[in-house]
This record gives sequence, C-alpha cells and structure tokens, in this order.
Amino acid sequence: SGKMHVGYIPNGRIIGLSKLARIAEVYARRLQVQERLTREIADAIEEAVAPLGVAVVIESSHFCMVMRGVQKVSADTVTSSVRGCFKGNSKTRTEFFSILNGGPKMC
Repeated sequence: SGKMHVGYIPNGRIIGLSKLARIAEVYARRLQVQERLTREIADAIEEAVAPLGVAVVIESSHFCMVMRGVQKVSADTVTSSVRGCFKGNSKTRTEFFSILNGGPKMC
C-alpha cells in the first residue's frame, strides 16, 4: 500500500485527475519493482500530454518488509522520477519536494 504524488508543468495540454489515477492503476497492477513503476508512470504522463516537466514520487510499504524477512512494520520505500524542468531547474524541483514535505500548498 502507498501513495503516489505527481506534479507536471503543462505545455498547452492538461490531464484530468482521474486519468492520473488510471495511469497509476494500470502500471501498479503489474508485477514489478517500485523504481520501474515510478519511471513508467512518468513516461506515460510525458507521452499523454508532453509537459514541460513531470515529477512522480511513490511512497509505499511492501509486504515483504512488513510480514516476512525483517518484519519492519513502519519501513516505507520512497522512489522518484523527475523529467524536463523538474530535472533541469533546481527551484522547480525544490518547490515540488517542499510541497510534499508539508511546505506551502499551491493551487
């Protein structure tokens, strides 16, 4: 179980919130590692709307960590994928991660 955070800077086209959830659902159903899942969601958003930049962060707890092996109930894994202006512009990237960490909320 977990959460996905998405930020993108439109380049003329926008995507609905339900479409973002649908993209995440399609890729999350596949058996794969979280790092690839994060990249694939960013790829799908880039392909759908060709934004100036996209950032995807996934926070999740994994069954293998909670129930088997080390049995760490509070162990979460966080992965991120940043593209375009989120990758090339540190101010844009910092603003996105600041919002995720409880910073000022933007509309």
